[in-house]
Amino acid sequence: MNYIDLYNSGELLRRIREAYRRLASCDLCPHDCGVNRIKGERGICGAGLKPKIASANVHRGEEPPISGTKGSGAIFLSGCSLKCVFCQNFPISQFGNGEEITHPELATRMLKLQRQGAHNINFVTPTHFLPQILAAVWLAVPQGFRLPIVWNSSGYEKVDALRLLDGIVDVYLPDMKYADEQSAAALSTVPGYTALNRTAVLEMLRQVGHLQLDGDGIAEHGLVIRHLVLPGGRAGSVDTLRWVASNLGVETHIALMSQYFPAHKAFETPGAERRVSADEYDEAVEALEAYGLENGWVQDYD
Repeated sequence: MNYIDLYNSGELLRRIREAYRRLASCDLCPHDCGVNRIKGERGICGAGLKPKIASANVHRGEEPPISGTKGSGAIFLSGCSLKCVFCQNFPISQFGNGEEITHPELATRMLKLQRQGAHNINFVTPTHFLPQILAAVWLAVPQGFRLPIVWNSSGYEKVDALRLLDGIVDVYLPDMKYADEQSAAALSTVPGYTALNRTAVLEMLRQVGHLQLDGDGIAEHGLVIRHLVLPGGRAGSVDTLRWVASNLGVETHIALMSQYFPAHKAFETPGAERRVSADEYDEAVEALEAYGLENGWVQDYD
């Protein structure tokens, strides 16, 4: 089933109601803040009741099957359930820069991106606005919305929340940031990240399977893992890649990223205050090859 079928059957509306009930004592992410966002209370992510976006534009900087030739319709949501000391988008994710809009306005932005020719709608850092996104899809469908939906997240997700997206999200694009809890807590303030992240990506794979492309090489369905190599091995890249090969399968598509630089508070954080070295990135690339993970993308180190 897809979101059109779910809309026509009434299942999408049922899921929206369930998702909004969860906002009364918010438990959409593993922090389980328990705040009443319907009454205006805010938890760790800083999100309220209305969707808040920083931008909605055609974006050409994603992985090739996501950006394609026409670009991805990227909608950057404000706020985040992670507090990464090195976040490059910290004005949006941690300072909450952006504009609160209505649900019909969010649906309108989606439809505008569709008219502009975007290959998909790419919700960036969407977890804390899951109910609002479902509502916007419900409003957009009768107006002709038909694009694939990309869920571009930190990977700090709860399986029961992800199940509300089953049949709605076409492409999951999660991070797998850490292989150990100490680094996750120290660098992103996310207790239990590794176990929760791995359980979440297994659920994502169950829903959408491995990446499937159309005749033009554009993503139609599937899972793409992003992994950012960190200095000093803080990401546990080798362990993460071993786990992916063993548990998700060697056919998994992985974007192995070398672009780390010490943004935001990283200069104040021991071990995070420098760029990744060429040798550190090469070690991760070698692990990718050693574990038979041949699908995906590596970056040139400069």
